[in-house]
Amino acid sequence: MPKAVWNNVVIAESDQTIMVEGNHYFPPSAVKKEFLKDSTTHTTCHWKGVASYYNVEINGQTNRDAAWYYPQPSEAAKEIEGYIAFWRGVKVEA
Repeated sequence: MPKAVWNNVVIAESDQTIMVEGNHYFPPSAVKKEFLKDSTTHTTCHWKGVASYYNVEINGQTNRDAAWYYPQPSEAAKEIEGYIAFWRGVKVEA
């Protein structure tokens, strides 16, 4: 079952992830939100739309913009609406 780990802490775990462009997008209910803090960062994907980011905070350390999601994706990416993906050192193990 895919899980996202940073600083030896499991942030998310689910067998219901959606793979898009090589990234596991975790359902919101599978993510431990206590480790996520809102970021002001936004980026635009030409086909998915505008992404919003979270900083991951664990044990007093912050991994800036290490998680992202699409709150209002384009029609082509509706299946990942609200789902959360990780990068920047967050290891996703399948």
